[in-house]
Amino acid sequence: MRAAITRAGALVVEEVPDPVPQSGQLLVRTLACGICGSDLHALGDPEAFSDIMRRTGGTPHDIRNGLVLGHEFAAEIVDYGPDTVRALPVGSTVCGPPIGFGPQGGGIVGYTPAFPGGFGEYMILNEVFTLPVPIGLDPKAAALTEPFSVAARAVRRGEPGPGSVAVVLGLGPIGLGVVAVLKARGHGPVVAVDFSPKRRALAERLGADNLIDPAVESPYDRWSSLGVIPGMLDRMAVEYRGVPTTDVVLFECVGAPGMLTRVVDGAPAGAKIVLVGVCLRPDTVDPGVVAGRELDIRGSFGGSPGEYRQTLRDIAEGRIDAGAVITGVTGLDGLAGAIAELGEPERHAKIVVDPSLVAG
Repeated sequence: MRAAITRAGALVVEEVPDPVPQSGQLLVRTLACGICGSDLHALGDPEAFSDIMRRTGGTPHDIRNGLVLGHEFAAEIVDYGPDTVRALPVGSTVCGPPIGFGPQGGGIVGYTPAFPGGFGEYMILNEVFTLPVPIGLDPKAAALTEPFSVAARAVRRGEPGPGSVAVVLGLGPIGLGVVAVLKARGHGPVVAVDFSPKRRALAERLGADNLIDPAVESPYDRWSSLGVIPGMLDRMAVEYRGVPTTDVVLFECVGAPGMLTRVVDGAPAGAKIVLVGVCLRPDTVDPGVVAGRELDIRGSFGGSPGEYRQTLRDIAEGRIDAGAVITGVTGLDGLAGAIAELGEPERHAKIVVDPSLVAG
């Protein structure tokens, strides 16, 4: 099959052996695969990315050589391996969480050689995690079930309650997904923050109630207008009088060094901070500020199969407009250029790869 494979840290399109499904697995043809920020991290800083995988319990592989990336996918069933139920007919369009396991080992699809990802013409998936794409749903939108399920998990981890103020910092695809999931669940107000006018406009389309350009205004200067008490002593005084306070959940979707420090410095008393963006380098916080304001810092990573299934229903039934974030489509030959373009937020939010597209 043709695939974009990592060679010396770059993506090279070449012919590689077709994957072979083993026990409990099926062979699929890739119809669409989103380019994830994690793919950009893996290509741009492979040593740090591998270190994060190792320290969080994953099994790092040589990201610089021999990987077919791509874990946001929709595909067509081509064949089944042994010991499969075969509940879906060959030709069905499917998607699923990027979890691979079997006789050849286990890992995240696209991040282990045993389970090549959607930047190739074919993949092998575990039948138990494979879900039918509802009839009429564009495979490109179905492929984005994975990043939107990541957003769904982040929202669940944040536990926003009725009337909570949600602040989404960074409007890349995951941040936009958090906005969409919050609004699909009926939460608000949702404050969306990004330097990019294009991405703020996408957040507004997905339902954001307030938009902030941090080049013009700090996202931490609106607490009073949102009914939020920023100081701990003032908050305690109100609580002592038995008056309800407005809770705040901040979703840090940037993942850049120094960002956590700024969020902690700007967060109001009692806020929850959900780390969604993956920062590959150490950051620092002042523990006195965290304790003195009773801040709650939580991590969020990936999405469970249940969250994936619910997100697929939300997309198929129109509660989440996943297709709104797609700003480009490319074939394998244009993949390297597309990855470079994703560094320009005014050009793109999400680019989807279709391996059937041929350059020229």
